[in-house]
Amino acid sequence: MTRFAAPIAEQIWNMKYRLKEADGTPIDATVEETWSRVAKSLASVEKKPAEWEPKFYKALEDFRYLPAGRITAGAGTNRSVTLFNCFVMGTIPDTMSGIFDNLREAALTMQQGGGIGYDFSTIRPKGTTVHGVAADASGPLSFMDVWDAMCRTIMSAGSRRGAMMATMRCDHPDVEDFITAKSDANRLRMFNMSVLVTDPFMEAVKADKPWDLVWDGAVVRTVQARELWDSIMQSTYSHAEPGVIFIDRINEMNNLNYVETIAATNPCGEQPLPPYGACLLGSVNLARLVHFPFEKSAHVSEDELTELVATAVRMMDNVVDASKFPLEAQAKEAAAKRRIGLGVTGLADALLMTGLRYGSEEAARQTEVWMKAIARAAYLASVDLAKEKGAFPLFDADQYLSSGNMMQMDDDVRDAIRTHGIRNALLTSVAPTGTISLYAGNVSSGIEPVFAYAYTRKVLQKDGTRTEEEVVDYAVKMWRDLHGDAELPDYFVNAQTLPAMDHVRMQAAAQKWVDSSISKTINVPEDISFDDFKEVYMEAWDSGCKGCTTYRPNDVTGSVLSVEPETKPEVIADENAGDVIYMTEPLDRPGELTGQTYKLKWPDSEHAIYITVNDILHQGQQRPFEVFINSKNMEHFAWTVALTRMISAVFRRGGDVSFVVEELKAVFDPRGGAWIQGKYVPSILAAIGGVIEKHMISTGFLAGEGMGLKTDPHAEVVNMKPKGNACSSCGQYTLRMVEGCMTCSDCGYSKCG
Repeated sequence: MTRFAAPIAEQIWNMKYRLKEADGTPIDATVEETWSRVAKSLASVEKKPAEWEPKFYKALEDFRYLPAGRITAGAGTNRSVTLFNCFVMGTIPDTMSGIFDNLREAALTMQQGGGIGYDFSTIRPKGTTVHGVAADASGPLSFMDVWDAMCRTIMSAGSRRGAMMATMRCDHPDVEDFITAKSDANRLRMFNMSVLVTDPFMEAVKADKPWDLVWDGAVVRTVQARELWDSIMQSTYSHAEPGVIFIDRINEMNNLNYVETIAATNPCGEQPLPPYGACLLGSVNLARLVHFPFEKSAHVSEDELTELVATAVRMMDNVVDASKFPLEAQAKEAAAKRRIGLGVTGLADALLMTGLRYGSEEAARQTEVWMKAIARAAYLASVDLAKEKGAFPLFDADQYLSSGNMMQMDDDVRDAIRTHGIRNALLTSVAPTGTISLYAGNVSSGIEPVFAYAYTRKVLQKDGTRTEEEVVDYAVKMWRDLHGDAELPDYFVNAQTLPAMDHVRMQAAAQKWVDSSISKTINVPEDISFDDFKEVYMEAWDSGCKGCTTYRPNDVTGSVLSVEPETKPEVIADENAGDVIYMTEPLDRPGELTGQTYKLKWPDSEHAIYITVNDILHQGQQRPFEVFINSKNMEHFAWTVALTRMISAVFRRGGDVSFVVEELKAVFDPRGGAWIQGKYVPSILAAIGGVIEKHMISTGFLAGEGMGLKTDPHAEVVNMKPKGNACSSCGQYTLRMVEGCMTCSDCGYSKCG
């Protein structure tokens, strides 16, 4: 009898969370062994591990409590990975050395698997004089490009690629460039971006007043606040970014506002953190806690919820002591405040099981009841931990209880904190749960509505073929099991039909009892008017949210929903696309090809590298067909052979292959690059990319350095018109925006983890 509620759940476990040897041989034979591994690891820091291990296992059992993926994948493995999901890096000094010291720290953090946030407001604006070097500053966006290139080369622990958040204050002189930066579909793709919006700015927007852009205490120029706000709105309306963070509200409501100031968040926005702040995540699965689903007596037992929350809080507090940290400053920050972020998943499913329509006023009230119960239970559990293990080191009863968030807490909880202290400074957050919600049986994600009742997923088989399987929402499957083919009740709604203001209502209801923040995406239809779109953000501000993220289908990031591609002529050329050719099968190699060989001498290397690029003339276009990379240095043998095979395979498929150059040139070597012909090259791989680019330019395939194909690179394949972008993990056109993360419904891949 399997514990998994759906095939995709077992596949996610096997791919993401199952402990394996380096060669892929499983160590965890079953999911029960995964639960045991995690329970044993987190109990090991207790004085009586044998007492707590079975209690921790019970919480994990049947997916009732879901630690964040980094904990499930990393706990008890003895591997050098962090169990923390969220980091905000140190304040970036406005000096060249300070900037690149911070870049190094970011690389180390991402290498261990952490997502990071940065406030770029501390870097002087473009054009400002740099004293002592007789030059003008290049501005924060130029350095963001450096961070972006770094992120593309750092693989996070496991199968995760790093994610980053960039913020900038609404009064920084470069904020207008920041707002529009991602209108270029090829720029800053590794960043989520949000504007830090202050209370005075929102007041100026409402009153249509002037707004000063300031640097170093001096006004650089003045704009109209409403025009700047409309610029933010137009940008996110057109290409889904930047998001908006109400930063003054975050600092006012912060339990720790007496010892820290927040200026950035983690990549998905649910964790506003101070410099070097770190937080770990976990979720109570409300969908597994509903008794008598779809009956009049359906309910979540408050006693059961309280017990589960208390155990989860203890487990998460233990993670603070069990985890490694990329940087010592992060370890000290975590130990001083012991932040945790306990949230929920399966909320929409739980509402359906109790007969409530997501987005309705009744559902919002029930959400507030559940979230308050979780908050109370979490705070009281942390008080009990303080009695046993001590309060967090920076606890000060008077200042802590005077913070904005604690002022609304029930008197009995406040009295307990005043008397005994509290172990964890902040306790609640609603994280993106896209992958763990699939692992739990495709429950609804976080506090999001059900995305779709069911969809067809393509599954890659061992022989390379793909089969189709239906993936059904957890609550919908339960309804079917109970009622067969009976029509779904009218209170079943999903993200495709839900009005935008219903999203905001649910976010605001949950936020009231969440002391950090919430990762939530408000999906809006493509045909929403601009004025209605702006109202979503204004309502989020007016209703007490700490931030707002929307997603409207657009030309840059594609559509939320995808259309499955059909099959395929062997060689396909679009008549409107000039010389761009797309092939589903590689071309046969002729007996003879023309090409050019280039010698690359890397400084301090004994042997040169020789790069041969051969071309083929196909349908009137000369295009690269294969590459050979050779060196007498045997240390280079394996990777040069691999690069030869991979690049040649890509070239033989046709299409826009200029991305090969782009990706190679973006690779940097942490040991340092080299100056070649008066130009700094960040790595030997980047140098190879430059050679290939040079060849493409000489044959006319590229118009110039960094310019891509000389003809339209956006040709559509005949009979193949998928909407949106392909998943970088499985290649399927099944990406959707969930809680601020592009997530693949076929393989579970998520940019944010």
